[in-house]
Amino acid sequence: MASRNEKPWLSVDDQLVQLVDRGMAISDPAKARDYLERIGYYRLSGYWYDMRVRDVPFSPLDPKTGRKPKKVVIERPVLDAFKPGTRFQDAVDLYVFDKKLRLLTMDALERIEIALRVDLSHCLGKVDRFAYMNPAIFHNTFASDVSLDSGLTKHHEWLVKHAKLINRSREEFIKHNKQKYGLPLPIWVACEVWDFGCMSTLFSGLTTEMQDNIAAAYGVSDGRVFASWLRSLNYLRNVCAHHSRLWNRNVVDQPKLPAVGEVPALDGFQGNPNASLRARPFVLLCICQHLMTVINPSSGWGQRLVSLLQKDFPDLRHVGLTMHGMGVDASWEQRAW
Repeated sequence: MASRNEKPWLSVDDQLVQLVDRGMAISDPAKARDYLERIGYYRLSGYWYDMRVRDVPFSPLDPKTGRKPKKVVIERPVLDAFKPGTRFQDAVDLYVFDKKLRLLTMDALERIEIALRVDLSHCLGKVDRFAYMNPAIFHNTFASDVSLDSGLTKHHEWLVKHAKLINRSREEFIKHNKQKYGLPLPIWVACEVWDFGCMSTLFSGLTTEMQDNIAAAYGVSDGRVFASWLRSLNYLRNVCAHHSRLWNRNVVDQPKLPAVGEVPALDGFQGNPNASLRARPFVLLCICQHLMTVINPSSGWGQRLVSLLQKDFPDLRHVGLTMHGMGVDASWEQRAW
């Protein structure tokens, strides 16, 4: 079956010509060609996407009545042409900033992941060395309800993933424990091969009491709020690990907010009329900062984030882009970083 994608292959030189034809200024073609050869047109296009012109807004008519719908849907199609003043270097500078942001974010997420692994294995191991296999520590929806799609409970599905992680591990300590003691492995050994998503799913299945006990260690009284944080941070980690664009990413699984005053770093998002701020990465970076102050109070991660935003975010006001696109609010610098 023939593909419906009719976009032609373009050489790097043809790509440069196309960008210029669409209104992008390229002051150093040789340097731009080098970036296209090393980074790629398609990857860079994610950074110049918001530098493209949007068509005038319009309200589509209801196809049945021919009238405007009661809930007006505003659409602004993105055109091929670039906004006046768009430069190739603008996209490169934004790409470089985004790379630094991902690396800094991964630094925090690594420490959060390790700390969570310790807390999960310690708290659950105290109950049962094979706690992750014990349905009694999970709520009914996780441990008992059977999925109509898979015919398994969420706990069974999790155990399948857990088994795959154990079986494909080449770590010497896993081999040693399997050979000397056999399976299953105690939680303090098994947890070392769990990824962030695996831990997030396990935490979401714990009883309310257990969730609250673990969340309290991180300054969060409601374990369901903390569970939503872990889901969102797992999404954030996947974005960073796959070198995807982060700075203005739309966060699909948005975190819940704790009560006002419980986590001061998040109070700025409480009752904010601009709900879209919570759908951007900055709220997750604020969560990382809060967790870092718990895990390592002497960490300078927050100051490094502030420095990165202040010094490295490129000046793109001429194309209408600011840090607001990543969910940064007006008072962000006044927070206790």
